[in-house]
Amino acid sequence: MSDNSALKELASFAAKSPHASDNPAVRRSAMNTLITNLDHQPIHRKVTDLLGTVMALSARTRRMLQPRVDIDLDVFAPGNSRAVRLLMRDNADIS
Repeated sequence: MSDNSALKELASFAAKSPHASDNPAVRRSAMNTLITNLDHQPIHRKVTDLLGTVMALSARTRRMLQPRVDIDLDVFAPGNSRAVRLLMRDNADIS
C-alpha cells in the first residue's frame, strides 16, 4: 500500500503568504516589499578594483604588441614513431 499522507497534506494546504490574501491592500504591500528587496543596490567600487582593471588592460595590451610566434611541436612514441604533431600558427595565416 502506498502512503498518501503527502497527498493529504497537499490537499489540505492553505496558503499563508500575504501574496495569497483576499485583501488587495495586503497583496499590494507584499508586492511592494518584494520589489524593494529586489532593487539593485548601488555597487561601491574600490580603488583596488580600478587598479586591477588597469593592470589587466595593460598586460593585455603588452601581449598584443609582442611579435607573433609559430610553434611546431612533434611528440614521438617510445618506438620512435610520431605520436602527436601540433601546429599552432597565427590566425591571420590560416585563412
